Formats: sequence, structure tokens, C-alpha cells
Amino acid sequence: MSNPIIFITGATAGFGKACAEKFAAGGYDLILTGRRQERLEDLRQTLENTYGIQVLSLAFDIRNFNACEKAVSSLSGHWKNISILLNNAGLAMEMAPIDEGEISDWETMIDTNIKGLLYISRLIIPLLKEKGHGHVINIGSTSAKDVYPGGGVYCATKHAVGALSEAMRIDLLPYGIKVTAIHPGAAETEFSLVRFKGDEKKAKDVYNGYTPLHAEDIAAVVYFCATQPPHVCINDLVVTATAQANALFFHKQ
Repeated sequence: MSNPIIFITGATAGFGKACAEKFAAGGYDLILTGRRQERLEDLRQTLENTYGIQVLSLAFDIRNFNACEKAVSSLSGHWKNISILLNNAGLAMEMAPIDEGEISDWETMIDTNIKGLLYISRLIIPLLKEKGHGHVINIGSTSAKDVYPGGGVYCATKHAVGALSEAMRIDLLPYGIKVTAIHPGAAETEFSLVRFKGDEKKAKDVYNGYTPLHAEDIAAVVYFCATQPPHVCINDLVVTATAQANALFFHKQ
């Protein structure tokens, strides 16, 4: 009997990498995607050697539909038997009022967080429907629930993830496919470093004065949601550090 397969976007760092490690430890075979080929290959070798599972790495940019289509169409045999799609890839770019935002930053966030999620979902969901069961897990954010100053476009993209998750759940109901949206709060990953374009001090300051979430925390939550009995679906889950109430309020020492 072959291992179940999870398809993970944005697997080279942060939540995606931590989820890859968690599911590999749980006996899943993995399809890992990301833009950084070398990181994907390093992760593939490590997970296969450590856990004795199979890993397929696909390096491409989810902002490009043709690249997504080419990657998914390359799947054959065992690798088409996907059980879980984890739409993890996403990012924030800077913080600025709407009238001062960089258009290129907006396009990067919209193309990654919304369009990339849609592209991959459009291509993988038919494989789940063929099986007659499966699970789509979308990584949102507390920014899907609250809007904060300077984060308008990022928050809008994550609100879209929430809305798309609801729509998927309705559309896929007749096919026995679960849809879960997980909304993490502040987590110390590469997220802030990307948002502030490599400014390490700015990125570090985000997490000063409290203990943030770690990627492994979210991986544990994703795994929990994915391993519930067939009749149980966790629809929408917000996860924050104890020191965070929502996207706006923190208690810092």
C-alpha cells in the first residue's frame, strides 16, 4: 500500500518547509514546490534520507499559470494520487498607505497570494475529484480577519483567501473534499524579512517583547486538521501567539 501524498506550495522555507518535515515524519510522500531549486533538492534529500519516504520536487513560480500547468501535467503514476493540497505560498511586501503603495509590491502580493492559489487549486482539485475524496488546506492570516494601517493590499489578499476557502467548500461539498482555512498570527519566519525587503533590524523588531509563533507550531496545526476522521472537517481556524489577540493587538513586555 502506497503512502498518501501531500502537495505543498512554498515549501522551501517557513510554514511550507515545517509542514514538509511534519508530514514526512507522519509517513506521507511529498510533492514540494517553490522557486528555489537548490533548496528544494536539499530538502528532498534530507527528508528521503531521514524518513524513508518519497519526495518529488518541482521548481517553478506559481505566479505563472503556464509554469503551474507544465509542472502539474508532468505528474504521472503514483504522483497523481494526491490526497492533500496545501496552498501555503504567500508573502507580504512593505507597509504603506494605499496612496503611497508600490504597484510592483501590490502585483507581487496579488499574483502570489490570490492568483497563484487559484492556479494551483484549479489544476490539482480535478485530481482530488477523481479520487472522490481529499483535502484542500489554505494558509490565510489573521490579516484575513482584521485590517491594519499600511497593510491594506496584503490584508485584502488574505481576505480573498478566506472567501475562496468558503467558495471551495461549497463547490466541493458534493465530492467529499474537505476545505480548511488556517489563519496564523505573527510567526517568526522569513515573512517579515521578505516584507521589509531584507532589512533584518525591521524584521527582528516585529517580534521584540513577546514570544511569536514558530513555523513548527503551524505545521502541527496543519497536520492536526489533515488527520481528523473522514467525517470531520475543521473549516476555519485562527492561531496566534498567547501575546496576540488579533492582527492589531499585542501585549509586549
